[in-house]
Amino acid sequence: MFGFFDNEAELTKRGRQVTWFLVGIYVFVLIRLCWAPQPFKIEGIDTPNIIYLGRLVFLLVPFNSLLSLNQLDSFQKLFWVFGQNVTNVFLIFPLILGLLALFPQLRNLKKVLLLSFAISLSIETGQLILDLLIDANRVFEIDDLWTNTLGGALAYLAYRAVTRRFKSLD
Repeated sequence: MFGFFDNEAELTKRGRQVTWFLVGIYVFVLIRLCWAPQPFKIEGIDTPNIIYLGRLVFLLVPFNSLLSLNQLDSFQKLFWVFGQNVTNVFLIFPLILGLLALFPQLRNLKKVLLLSFAISLSIETGQLILDLLIDANRVFEIDDLWTNTLGGALAYLAYRAVTRRFKSLD
């Protein structure tokens, strides 16, 4: 397929080069997106159950979006809260997809779940460290851990489905 994959749905040399390049760009974007200071707060949208400890901000209530539905009194707030959850599901999806293509030894659901959780925990912990160093206006959210991990699992399932389909084309 376009010289990127062989008959076994493995990356060719060219495919590996392109995938490494894309993974590198995505890691850069991910770091910028997750660790850059947030310059503003969106007016009119207050997240329920936030805990402040000095400059550190935590949201430690699991499934906070569902548990706090009754506090969302407008479509804008509802859209914002659920939009954040959906984007967190797909935040590391492209990264995990690329890593699955590059590293055959990673192609195991348990390994993908552990890696996805570790990446998510690194992002969240990095945000805390950033807030300790500078006031970056970031939040450590417990729900980000499971939504990012779910995204990794979906990337694993997508990778399996695509490679299975690719192999069946022969």
